[in-house]
Amino acid sequence: MTFGARMLKTGIAVTLALYVSIWLNFTPPVIAAVAAIFALQPSIYRSWRHFLEQVQANTLGAVIALLAGTYFSNEPIAIGVVCILVIMLCMKIGMGDSIGLTLVTVVAVMEASGQWEFALNRFLLSMIGIVSAFLLNIAFIPPDPREQFNKQIHTVFNQLSLLLRTAISDEMKEKVFREQKEELEDGLRAMTDKYKLLEEELKKLKRAKYRQKRQIVVYKQLLHNLQKGFEVLEAVQEHYFQSSRTPDINSNYDRHLEMLIKFNEHVLLKFEEKVKPGSWKSDTVEEANNTFIKHARNCSNEGGDESLRLLIVAGAIYDYGHQTIRSDRLVERTEADDEELASSAG
Repeated sequence: MTFGARMLKTGIAVTLALYVSIWLNFTPPVIAAVAAIFALQPSIYRSWRHFLEQVQANTLGAVIALLAGTYFSNEPIAIGVVCILVIMLCMKIGMGDSIGLTLVTVVAVMEASGQWEFALNRFLLSMIGIVSAFLLNIAFIPPDPREQFNKQIHTVFNQLSLLLRTAISDEMKEKVFREQKEELEDGLRAMTDKYKLLEEELKKLKRAKYRQKRQIVVYKQLLHNLQKGFEVLEAVQEHYFQSSRTPDINSNYDRHLEMLIKFNEHVLLKFEEKVKPGSWKSDTVEEANNTFIKHARNCSNEGGDESLRLLIVAGAIYDYGHQTIRSDRLVERTEADDEELASSAG
């Protein structure tokens, strides 16, 4: 785990919530600190949405807890029953993400046994934590899912590239390969989560620019492209070494995979506008990809049942190449549209 802005902001949000609580003479300030921890979100949009949900859910929870504390007691069984009721209500009204902090408010308010002054004090402590986290998140190093996604693309591709380059030759130690593959899988999951944040923010922007909408399509394709590369690793591990192979087959698979990796790297560099146009032709790669799968199919027809397992691997490699070609053409279209818009604006 690497040290990031969210870790730093969590610590600052807790500190801010504690200082504000102490300054306003609200006790115990730890409730505000807990609320600040729960309220920090990974994007501006989610921060705002979570802020509104937390205010509503906490108000509802505080009212129910105050009434329960007034007419019942603060016995553990009563608190437990009220917590169950609040969870059911939050789920019913679609505020499941706010349950954790709402329950903190419920327990804190019920502890006051119906005394509304103490209940209000505890409710306001929760609000201090929520507001502190919200304001800090949008004012101090605001989260930028797009920049984070761009960094993740290169990190994940570098891991994928290393594993694909050594998959056919079987050069890497099994333990190291397994550990690297698990890291790659975690990286792809993180990228998927970050893409969902990007897509979510874009859909909620009423005036999202046309270029932003195109970019999100490119991001989705680049993610899909890397996922197909991971599927190649799965296919190699599951089928390649369990089938009969000749040195020529090993060389052919390894060489074609190496070409696709280099082409994928070129696509990512082109997306960042770091390479000259026309240095790689997607038509040439497509022709090589088609030739590769035809050759693999002919070999499977000539061989026995074991050759079918090689064909599964060849199919995964072909699909990876096909998605890389699609990525390249999508990036090219995006660049062409940008140039056209720039020239029309000029």
